[in-house]
Amino acid sequence: MHERPSVPPGRAAAPAAAPATHRPRRRATVALWSAVVAVASALAVGVLARLFVETWAGQRVEDAALDGARFGQGRLWTVAEPVLDVVSVGFVAAVLLAAVLIAVVRRRWSLAVQVAVLVGGANLTTQAVKRLMDRPDLGVGADYGNTLPSGHTTVAASVSAALLLVVPPRARPAVAVVGAAYTAATGVSTLVGQWHRPSDVVAAAFVVLAWAAVVCGAMALAPAPSTTTAALARVEGGDRWWRRTRGTAVTLVVVAVGTGTFAAVLLGRTWAGRGGVPSGRAELAAYAGGVTAVVTASCLTFAAMLVLRHAAGSRDETAAARA
Repeated sequence: MHERPSVPPGRAAAPAAAPATHRPRRRATVALWSAVVAVASALAVGVLARLFVETWAGQRVEDAALDGARFGQGRLWTVAEPVLDVVSVGFVAAVLLAAVLIAVVRRRWSLAVQVAVLVGGANLTTQAVKRLMDRPDLGVGADYGNTLPSGHTTVAASVSAALLLVVPPRARPAVAVVGAAYTAATGVSTLVGQWHRPSDVVAAAFVVLAWAAVVCGAMALAPAPSTTTAALARVEGGDRWWRRTRGTAVTLVVVAVGTGTFAAVLLGRTWAGRGGVPSGRAELAAYAGGVTAVVTASCLTFAAMLVLRHAAGSRDETAAARA
């Protein structure tokens, strides 16, 4: 007769591992959510282009924001210029090398490939869209041609997302916050220098989110040992890092809601008064609306990337330390 093993006093029984038959379904769920995010991001870029590049009203609003950047530009540029000077081919190469080295040290060989796909795909997409899309001359401001999406912002967001992919779970929340801040700083710096319009920067953030979602979807469908979490909203059992990940993502979303509301009010006023000659105050309001819109996009996209990366990682305790 076989006796059932007892649980030592004072020690709770470990949660049962998820049945192996459920894991393909969970991987498929995360992959589906990743696909939804990727498609939604691509549509967001299309909507931004349609609204702010191809219409007179959109061009008018962004021209006001561009003119508003002149206020305080001299002092702000002393801060913005060094931020933009960081972005270079050497910088991208250095961050890529660091990300690959982290993946190799952690023995996650596939992550090295995924990092290259993310950074390469996002930056090539930005350059292709910028060159292939025409900006019609509707008689609004100077004709600089199409500048959507922002290349500098794409570089900043993509290298930050690459680090988010490769660092261990305990470091991801911090990397997501720093990545959102660095992306926002780079994007706002391009506004300060009048290099880009607000829609250019927001579109760049969504380009990177689209590629990050594609990579996370592929990661979720990868064979064992990379199993996925059960759901995006709640992770069962011994997932040690979900609470911190969820808290950070919620914080980023809360910040995005606050800044997004502020941006909507300011840009809405500019849109309503687009028919007249904008005053200096109106231009400054449009500029402030563009700046807060950049912060909103940065926070939202990194919150989404943080959750997707966590969901695409390993669920069991042993592999979770490596995922």
